[in-house]
Amino acid sequence: MPLSMNRDVFITAAVTGSGGTQDRSPHVPRSPEQIANSAIACAKAGAAVVHCHVRDPETGAPSRDLALYRELTDRIRESEVDVVLNLTAGMGGDIVFGTTEAPFPVNEAATDMIGASERMAHIAECLPEICTLDCGTMNFAEADYVMTNTPGMLRAMGQMMTDLGVKPEIEAFDTGHLWFATQLVKEGILTSPALVQLCMGVPWGAPNDLNTFMAMVNNVPSDWNWSAFSLGRDQMAYAAQSVIAGGNVRVGLEDNLWLDKGVLATNEQLVERAVGVIEGIGAKIIGPAEVREKLGLTKRAPVAK
Repeated sequence: MPLSMNRDVFITAAVTGSGGTQDRSPHVPRSPEQIANSAIACAKAGAAVVHCHVRDPETGAPSRDLALYRELTDRIRESEVDVVLNLTAGMGGDIVFGTTEAPFPVNEAATDMIGASERMAHIAECLPEICTLDCGTMNFAEADYVMTNTPGMLRAMGQMMTDLGVKPEIEAFDTGHLWFATQLVKEGILTSPALVQLCMGVPWGAPNDLNTFMAMVNNVPSDWNWSAFSLGRDQMAYAAQSVIAGGNVRVGLEDNLWLDKGVLATNEQLVERAVGVIEGIGAKIIGPAEVREKLGLTKRAPVAK
């Protein structure tokens, strides 16, 4: 299809993620306070949306602790800086099998596989404006595990999101994930226009070459909203490519630790760099109020204590 550049772009800052980056950069936030402060700094730098995971404050390991999510949410909402909150709902779907000759029983110490309601517990408690829905199963190269999202699990979680009034951000790691997302909309589980994040270059999903990227773009329905990202040194290149192809932008330490070769980045520095890239090719950065109007979101007030 012919390209139609997006002239009104929103930036999502993915501030920490769940990967094993906690000991690779001192700038990866760990505690709810650190994550909230980084999210607020990103909003000040130009991000309209902050995508957040939580981590164990002591070890930096990924966590599903409801109290950590509650503290993070409260800190962001009680700040004087407006930003759209996007919480992950991707945790709790990892299976680590045994050996190649004896895959069962699974490695219980490393497996984190729980039910749909438990995976959604922090979403129901915190009611972010957006939460992620990893719309398929895939292998990950970071460790020998399978990110497991069955059709039944996705239908259940997607319906919970819709019932809660939380906008799903469909995380598409390959074209089949987009195919299933359109099926969820057809079934009325998700509403249209949907919101998609194209996740490029994550082994072993869609590689981050331009032909594959455009195949992904061309599989997003024309009336949906979408963003894209890639990993490491390709992060800013994909900021430009996404805007030129009609999408929005995601940057942050979840996907890339580096500002320049040998220079570790902070989240806000990556947002500032993305602002420069976007404005440099002639697009405008939009803020959280415009994003809410564009995506049909309702701003949540701080929870009374």
